[in-house]
Amino acid sequence: MTLESPITWKDFFDQQQQQNYYQSLLQFVADEYGLKRCFPPEQQIFAAFDAVAPEEVKVVLLGQDPYHGFGQANGLCFSVNDGVRFPPSLVNIFKELESDLGEPLPISGNLERWANQGVLMLNATLTVEESKAGSHQKRGWETFTDAVIEYISEHCTGVVFLLWGNYAIQKGRKIDRDKHFVLTAGHPSPLSANRGYWFGNKHFSQTNELLKKSGRAAVEW
Repeated sequence: MTLESPITWKDFFDQQQQQNYYQSLLQFVADEYGLKRCFPPEQQIFAAFDAVAPEEVKVVLLGQDPYHGFGQANGLCFSVNDGVRFPPSLVNIFKELESDLGEPLPISGNLERWANQGVLMLNATLTVEESKAGSHQKRGWETFTDAVIEYISEHCTGVVFLLWGNYAIQKGRKIDRDKHFVLTAGHPSPLSANRGYWFGNKHFSQTNELLKKSGRAAVEW
């Protein structure tokens, strides 16, 4: 079992709702969505938690911001809905997947199929204003996602954390590395990947090897 003690996301959110930062964050998000076009759609902000219960978490994939183009972000980091053109970062993820596991490039960029297998796909900042990368940073989301990581680290065991890019790697300080596995690489964006910090990391095969050693089912990427 992944869990050390029974927990639910409700327990986690109840804890956060008692914190001043969280109330301020929710007010900021409500104001931004009321005045501007922001992503993902409001009902999908917490889609990662709707998709994976704590007891199902095998892998945590940590991104930075949601996609800030219209119709792209769906609440799961790096994921887009069916029929949406793959953003450059997702193209590079799929290229590495193809190189690592010999898998053909997927038809759809919707990564719900990963979430359904226990991959929690979390951005460090869960919302963004259209066409303004990083616009909702330093408003409280970082505190929230730090708390998520700590919650999983404390209550679960044997989770594989995939930290892609310096922003995600810095958040790794919240992980108990005696209980969990941490794999780091450059960000899959073209800027990082083209400098040699992404391709060849083999995180997909490494993750499955670690899961198998822990007696858990590999992810069908």
